[in-house]
Amino acid sequence: MIYNQDQFLLDSGFWGWLYKLLTPVEWLMTQIMAIFHKLLVLVGMHPVGISWVLSIIFLVLVVHAIIFPMYYKQMKSMRKLQALAPKMQRINNKYKGKNDPASKEAMSREMQKLYQDNKVNPAGSCLPMLIQGPVFMCMFYTLSAIPYIARGKRATLGAFDQATAAEFTKTKVFELVGVSDTFGTADNSGKIVIGVFVLLMCACLFFMQRFQMKRNMNHDAVNQQTMTMQKVMMWGFPVMYIFSGIAMPFAVLVYWLTNNVCNLLRTLWQIRNFPTPGSPAAKEKEVRDHKRENARRERAGEPSLEEEELQRAKEEEERKLTQGFQREQPQRKRKKKK
Repeated sequence: MIYNQDQFLLDSGFWGWLYKLLTPVEWLMTQIMAIFHKLLVLVGMHPVGISWVLSIIFLVLVVHAIIFPMYYKQMKSMRKLQALAPKMQRINNKYKGKNDPASKEAMSREMQKLYQDNKVNPAGSCLPMLIQGPVFMCMFYTLSAIPYIARGKRATLGAFDQATAAEFTKTKVFELVGVSDTFGTADNSGKIVIGVFVLLMCACLFFMQRFQMKRNMNHDAVNQQTMTMQKVMMWGFPVMYIFSGIAMPFAVLVYWLTNNVCNLLRTLWQIRNFPTPGSPAAKEKEVRDHKRENARRERAGEPSLEEEELQRAKEEEERKLTQGFQREQPQRKRKKKK
């Protein structure tokens, strides 16, 4: 269990070493929270109360806004890689069974040339996750450390000295549950609020995984092992949330729920705009793109896609009638005599 009355366990062992390296990020997060809190107080909110909860929510939104451009590039990179899959497969087949150093080097060279010609970076899709992981780890750490700072069991962290942390921990949501309360320390009304938040967190994660399976998977190409793994994730992760959620302070649950909602909205956007080829969402996108292109052509006074296709068919039919159906044979170039 992470929370102990006198010792903050994330400050010890491996995690203590890791979070020590991430101190600059944690410091920045506390400053952002403090800035939002001051702004909310300026517009008339009480310093102790919902202003701190909204500061947590705004902090999550800021992080997602910073990460979104990288996520957008990640989606474009993934779709380019998927479009190159047939060419990549041909290269793999070409060197299949060849394990000598020369063949491996030649295969690597052809792959690199394929990536360079199409301006694709295979590692580009990993960058957002490499950044997002530590950032959200720091958010979890910061919110978890504040109650210990308030009790003087931990040193100050960025904008949170003991007085500010104590003010934060006095916050109650709906006058039912404090931001530092866990399921075990809250009263009955607080337990209900925490239970609702955990349920909403699980529902967001379950719906996101299910929507991915139903709308964004090519069911004709996916194998049984992948489908089984997706089902395990769909049911397993929400169950893990139940056990971990009841052990966390309510402030962490606010962060988790806000993060889950943002991830859900981002997933819905991704599936609509960057669906997996061959998936139901991709087929729907083709229909939308077709209608959008026809609408654009209508506004510009251009023929529709159907009219353009019909015109090409008529021109091909006329060509066959005038030139015959036999395809013109290619002429071999004669070498000039020296």
